[in-house]
Amino acid sequence: MTHYDDRINDVMKYIEHNLSKKITLEELAEISNFSKYHFSRVFTSIVGMTPYAFLNDRRLTKSLHYLVNTDKTVLEISILCGFDSASNFNRAFKKCYGYTPSSVRQKPEIISNISLHHDNNPQEKIPPSRYANSEIKNHLLRRIWNMNITVTELPNLDIAYVRHVGSYLETGQTWRKLGEWAAKHELLPPNHSFIGISLDDPNVTDEYSCRYDACVTINDSLKKDSDSSINYRTLQGGLYALYPFYDTIDKLAIAYQTVYGQWLPTSEYEPEDKHSLEFCMNNPFEDPEGKAKIDLYIPIRKRHL
Repeated sequence: MTHYDDRINDVMKYIEHNLSKKITLEELAEISNFSKYHFSRVFTSIVGMTPYAFLNDRRLTKSLHYLVNTDKTVLEISILCGFDSASNFNRAFKKCYGYTPSSVRQKPEIISNISLHHDNNPQEKIPPSRYANSEIKNHLLRRIWNMNITVTELPNLDIAYVRHVGSYLETGQTWRKLGEWAAKHELLPPNHSFIGISLDDPNVTDEYSCRYDACVTINDSLKKDSDSSINYRTLQGGLYALYPFYDTIDKLAIAYQTVYGQWLPTSEYEPEDKHSLEFCMNNPFEDPEGKAKIDLYIPIRKRHL
């Protein structure tokens, strides 16, 4: 068991003992002592489902116990299991199990059907990306990781950026806007870098509410124009884990899971309180296979043992 496992186990125990309370993602991140920027990715990588999915799963499992083994009302059970109303409890229960709480109360024998339905309707479960502990100790595997992930320092970077809100798979128009502006100001490779920043974890944020910044590095001499869609800021430098990615853009989420679920837990590092940076090394629309070449920089710090 790794240090990461211990911290995530603390979160799971807290959830189990506080099912009736309102629990926030920020609260769970604080318990885990992981940054709010990275907690959900670490949790999902280790547990195999998002924090909210795990919380919902435990609440619904507890509600089954109350329904079958007590005479508490559906309203009482919904409160004991942390649902803010009986209607929300009914909706979540039926979505998960295919039956209403009342039908389970009236016909306890259908509990066997619930188990089958639940197996075929996972609550946002995501296969854990981490290898089993016995495998992860394999020296060959560790050498492979060491070859693919390097630890490096990045300087502070002044950038101009355009904000996109929506699916991470639909950032094309945002990049076109930034690209036209960058070309007009001669901010092009190799002297300047294009960087994508995924500000939200799509595992816990609605796909079309996710924020994404398309960025380009700039010089101090750049005269900032009046284009209201162009924003400016400085990205904080520091220690980063560099993971070279080359695949279709929809696989980038798997790359994140790989770093957070496989490399970080067995390294001497943990995530730093900054966003990851996606340095765009090609134009996927011009790639023969339609693949994106991205240098993924994960902000890290030395873990205190």
